[in-house]
Amino acid sequence: MSKFSFGKVLAWTAMALIIIASLFPFYWILRTALSTNPSLVQQPTKLLPPEMSLDGFRRVFGTQSGDAAIAAGGSGQEINFWTYLRNSVVVATLVTVGQVLFSAMAAYAFSRLQWKGRTFFYGLFLAGLMVPTIFTFLPNFVLIKQLGLLDSVFGIALPSMLMTPFAVFFLRQFFANIPTELEEAALLDGSSKIRNFFTLILPMSAAPLATLSILTYIAAWNDYFWPLMVSYTDKSRVLTVGLGIFRSQTPQTGPDWAGLMAATLVAALPMLLLFAAFAKRIVNSIGFSGIK
Repeated sequence: MSKFSFGKVLAWTAMALIIIASLFPFYWILRTALSTNPSLVQQPTKLLPPEMSLDGFRRVFGTQSGDAAIAAGGSGQEINFWTYLRNSVVVATLVTVGQVLFSAMAAYAFSRLQWKGRTFFYGLFLAGLMVPTIFTFLPNFVLIKQLGLLDSVFGIALPSMLMTPFAVFFLRQFFANIPTELEEAALLDGSSKIRNFFTLILPMSAAPLATLSILTYIAAWNDYFWPLMVSYTDKSRVLTVGLGIFRSQTPQTGPDWAGLMAATLVAALPMLLLFAAFAKRIVNSIGFSGIK
């Protein structure tokens, strides 16, 4: 029988408190989503839902609108949830496919090909990691406007579709660990560099490619500020921007907090499940690729 250890008890207690503090915001979102707006005003600090209701979820999925929504504390505006969801899926898919493909090509050039100035240009490329993303919004907006892609799904996805310094760095770390003898043997058999990339390097890098795809998809799904800048109508609004409708208010009602939290939960749930399903693979791939 193991001896009592005050240090272990203290460590487990601290860990339990950290877990509770991390999960509490998600519980509060669920509690608010399952409440009615009038009851939230009357009992804002009650831990359990003051008055159980699914009206918030009904407004999210468009089954409650107009006078019924106003009576329940909503704004009464029409919510095109399925359009927002489709746009989010399209944008996240375009960004993920394009960014992973082009970043893999750049990482292959920096790790497997020998050319003059490779180290210098790689360092220059990595310097982009020090540039805050917000600094790129204005030039990207001007470019998208000149291309006539404002208020379009493609205009939202385009600036992130090519590559990012982190994605190139992540894949280069893995590509550099692949034995060069394999590629040299393929070249002796008559293969080309391009064929080696698609038939040898990419299949051997399935794990880090999957990890990068998941991280990129989650980031594209959760992006808010850039889609807000370039989308003006429902035809291009993604889910994160569309949630702002629930903050609209009428003279009779305040913000629709129950609807907002229900929409937030619906929008976040797919990404939470995706990350939970592949969390172990993500951690293993980051460690295996040499990132410390």
